[in-house]
Amino acid sequence: MKFRPTSHLLLFLALSVAALGAENRRVVVVVWDGMRPDFVSAETTPHLWQLAQRGVTFAHHHPVFLSATEVNGTALATGAYPSRSFVIANTDYRPAIDAQKSVAIEDPATVSKGDAVTGGHYLGAPTVAELLHAHGERTAIAGTKQIALLQDRAPRSASTATSSVVFEGDTLPADLAAQLTATHGAFPATAKSQDKTARDAWTTQVLIGSLWRDGVPPYSLLWLGEPDASQHATGPGSPQSLASIAQSDTQLGLVVNDLEKRGLLASTDIMVVSDHAFSTIARKVDVAVELSTAGFTAKRAAPGGLKTGEVLVVGNGGSTLIYVGGHDADATRRVIAYLQNQNWTGVIFSREPTEGTFPLVEARINSPAAPDLVVSLRWQHGKNAHGTPGLHTSDLAPTSTRVGNHASLSPYDMHNTLIAAGPHFRVGVTNPLASANTDVAPTILWLLGHRDEAARMDGRVLTEALNANDAPPLRSVNLQRIQAQRSFAGAGVWSQYLQIVEINGVRYLDEGNGTFVPTAK
Repeated sequence: MKFRPTSHLLLFLALSVAALGAENRRVVVVVWDGMRPDFVSAETTPHLWQLAQRGVTFAHHHPVFLSATEVNGTALATGAYPSRSFVIANTDYRPAIDAQKSVAIEDPATVSKGDAVTGGHYLGAPTVAELLHAHGERTAIAGTKQIALLQDRAPRSASTATSSVVFEGDTLPADLAAQLTATHGAFPATAKSQDKTARDAWTTQVLIGSLWRDGVPPYSLLWLGEPDASQHATGPGSPQSLASIAQSDTQLGLVVNDLEKRGLLASTDIMVVSDHAFSTIARKVDVAVELSTAGFTAKRAAPGGLKTGEVLVVGNGGSTLIYVGGHDADATRRVIAYLQNQNWTGVIFSREPTEGTFPLVEARINSPAAPDLVVSLRWQHGKNAHGTPGLHTSDLAPTSTRVGNHASLSPYDMHNTLIAAGPHFRVGVTNPLASANTDVAPTILWLLGHRDEAARMDGRVLTEALNANDAPPLRSVNLQRIQAQRSFAGAGVWSQYLQIVEINGVRYLDEGNGTFVPTAK
């Protein structure tokens, strides 16, 4: 879609630029967890639609792979690929943290233990908040989900804290929680099957009512839990999911209105982004059970530690991590051969070079603790009962009640939302170039005047969306499609592909899939 700037929009831009000075620059990021770009409309999301009219719509925005919350929350915070941020999945196996089972990457206990065993380097790259704090600048982070903790996780005391973090009702500093409860009431309880709109409303009020009480800092982030929760429960495009999207739009409207009342809207850049997009589950496959049935010693936990040749399976929805005890080469090769013959396998990435797979580095997931194999499960075009396209396979037990999911290389998971508006952004345009969550952090730092830090990140400053003449230039745009194949004598051929765009050397994964074609009898 394209927007033509009207006279009042041009006047808004002129006033914005005139009002802007280095001393009062600010950026507000609002994350709609799981928001697909095709659900942005004047009817369902009027506030976001209006923001797009006076700003930039990024038509080809991407998450990093795995297209999952913790991976992309970290990418948004650090501007780093998963290989450098160390977060490649929502649920991972970190023996130094827990040698017997997988851990939830965003869990506060995991984060604390991770920093303890790494000397404070649980994340391999600094976050925007941390970099701004080093310059003496204040930030405000408020999230309905625990992922907000990864934005700014350093312990702090109430007497010295100038920047606060709220994550799923908990806080840093810790005693801030009591103040928030007294002011806004208790953080709303919710069952896993329920939506998180009440929690989103509470978190929004905490940001604008308490964290902004003494003024809006240079950088703020609001992380909403919807429409992710509703889409998991009822599928993208369902009435409940559309209602939750409308509620997220309401929260955005409150943020914009608050900035306007404070007289700060003209000098504030606003970025609305999602961590990933979403698919409907067409098929559920318990990968650990499938491997066990095929004769492998496969398990979901490793009591006593993972022994040589054993296979630990860590499901992440549309993708699966596979760890082979002792990195046993023979066991790994046999697992790969088995996967390449299954009709639910999509794309296989391997730690060691193997015929018919891609190396982990192709997806920038070759972190120090990376598994032996990462498997994106099969996806397909097609629509769900609500007319929403995008179907995929998820690593779930058949009894799971989930209807929607993500984390695969499906284009329906790998194309998410980014809309930005404010004094630095062009007005009423659609950006046709590829962009990604890794580009958000360097763009924020560039907008706030910290250009050296922006240049050191894996992502790029989104030059084409800015109205400044001194933004980093666009130098190159490259498209490629890579393939890998393997023939099984007398049985058939496995083939997989990965579609890639690179701009200024920054890599964007468009999609990938695979298939086994049996030999004709």
